[in-house]
Amino acid sequence: MIQLYPHPSTPTARMKSAAKRVISVISLTALVASCGTNPAAYNQYAGPVSQSVSSDAVDYNCPAPPERAERGYPSRTRMAVGMPAQAIMSPPPPAPALADATAQSYAAQSKVAAPPMQSVVVTGTRIAPMPQQQSTEKYPLAAINSVKQTAENPVSTFAMEVDTASYANARRFVSEGSLPPADAVRVEEFLNYFDYGYAKSRDRKLPFSTTVAVAPSPWAEEKQIVHVGLSGYDIARSERPPLNLTMLMDVSGSMYAEDRLPLAKRALALLAPNLNGRDRVSIVVYAGAAGVVLKPTPGNQTRDIVCALEILQAGGSTAGGEGIRLAYETAAKNYNKDGVNRVILMTDGDFNVGISDPRALQSYVTDQRKKGIYLSVFGFGRGNYNDTMMQALAQNGNGVATYIDTIQEARKVFDTQIGGTLFPIADDVKAQVEFNPARVKEWRLIGYETRALNREDFNNDAVDAGEIGAGHQVTALYEITPVGAQGSVDPLRYGAATQTPATGKAKELGLLRLRYKVPGEANSRLIERPITDADRSASFDRAPEATRFAIAVAGYAQLLRQDPWIGKGFGFADVTRIAKGAKGEDRFGFRDEFIDLVSRAEGLERLPIQSQD
Repeated sequence: MIQLYPHPSTPTARMKSAAKRVISVISLTALVASCGTNPAAYNQYAGPVSQSVSSDAVDYNCPAPPERAERGYPSRTRMAVGMPAQAIMSPPPPAPALADATAQSYAAQSKVAAPPMQSVVVTGTRIAPMPQQQSTEKYPLAAINSVKQTAENPVSTFAMEVDTASYANARRFVSEGSLPPADAVRVEEFLNYFDYGYAKSRDRKLPFSTTVAVAPSPWAEEKQIVHVGLSGYDIARSERPPLNLTMLMDVSGSMYAEDRLPLAKRALALLAPNLNGRDRVSIVVYAGAAGVVLKPTPGNQTRDIVCALEILQAGGSTAGGEGIRLAYETAAKNYNKDGVNRVILMTDGDFNVGISDPRALQSYVTDQRKKGIYLSVFGFGRGNYNDTMMQALAQNGNGVATYIDTIQEARKVFDTQIGGTLFPIADDVKAQVEFNPARVKEWRLIGYETRALNREDFNNDAVDAGEIGAGHQVTALYEITPVGAQGSVDPLRYGAATQTPATGKAKELGLLRLRYKVPGEANSRLIERPITDADRSASFDRAPEATRFAIAVAGYAQLLRQDPWIGKGFGFADVTRIAKGAKGEDRFGFRDEFIDLVSRAEGLERLPIQSQD
């Protein structure tokens, strides 16, 4: 049984709590030393063999965590690192089972407790609610992009990104019967969750292809949507560079519930069989202290990796900053100049010991990025989820931020789309669109508020931007008002400087520019492509299927975040209608799931969230 500690209310209790934290450092060191790199070292935890946490189908015959740990550490030491001992307080009610009917793993079979929450069944049918604690989840505060007048400001610049955390997190809210907080919704991460079937680049020297389409807006009369899509070159598994992968696992008490550490272990066990003998894998853990549980191990030693994961248990405070330091040190010691060096952090972001200031961590991660070590962040849990921390780390670590709410999402990220998750094909990818004032009266970028760049940043290779992985797709949408249509502002009383159309450019709505760096290179490369009348569709129904579905996704996200620029007559029913008409091929069922979520969102309310400082 995993131990939880009540908040100390007396001086004596606080002294005992402090002592336990000191002991935790010693005990975690002992745990780390006992694990080593050989699964035989786990024999001290002798017990019946349980089903593996890997793919929920493969049994790696790992030693099971014991029901009683009478050996190895004194009882107070075991409690400090979350090892079994006599309970000092009753555990909270069990969490709902994960949505995987075929789950056979130890993690799926274990009924780990969770904090009180709104309870739902897998189908989404709501059952009697339980008392719910006020959420302390944290999200970045960013004002929604405004409408720009082309005559005054013709250029839009932003860092392209492939994060999807916001969509998966919002799905969790809707599935549990409430709308997500408006600040939790980032339109670009909704858009980038889906595959739009863009044509892929077949030339490795050109890491991605571009797709552009223009269609009438379904929510604003006379306005149009400009759809920009990038599709990354996909690397064949036989051609992938070697990985130096450091798994950084949050094993603090806040990771106790079934949808946190147990799910994180199952997620990484899905990744393990995709590695090969050229890869090296290390596992670092942190709670009240940090330590190395698995020293660098060949990637084809799947059982060693899975068994090292399976023995992890949650308990203690959260020294996330110290864990990140140790993970980077481990990655640096095993740096492969010919491979991909990456730290992947599995956490709820609830750092409360050591370096917990996002700005301090951001600075540290930025320094490590410059040394060639990527950082990707995978979020778990509810109630205390710290999305602000996740974004600060991932954006400055040249990695992705993803939220894992189900084993199906874990399979998507760590198996189906593993190339995009781990293998970069382009760094510091920036987009810039210059609109033609002779054709476009005004424009607004839908989303990417937290990724905005200054115009001059586009040509400055010292300015960090987003990473694109193998096979990744990136999508961005603009809403434009053509010249001659009703704009959002009144005309100036004293007029403005007239724009003289550029010779030979009358058929161009704008120019798309992209900058990127080949991983390992210091200088960026440029791609340019005009946006012309040839990209326009005469009606919305005749627009490409990918464009119509992307517009449906953007419409849903804008409704969730209460976007002031979306028409009042446009609602969830309109999103459902458009999405159904553009569903197309849906190999993994993600589009069907989206349509179901949109239908369920109508009529839901938002739960209160504690105000952020």
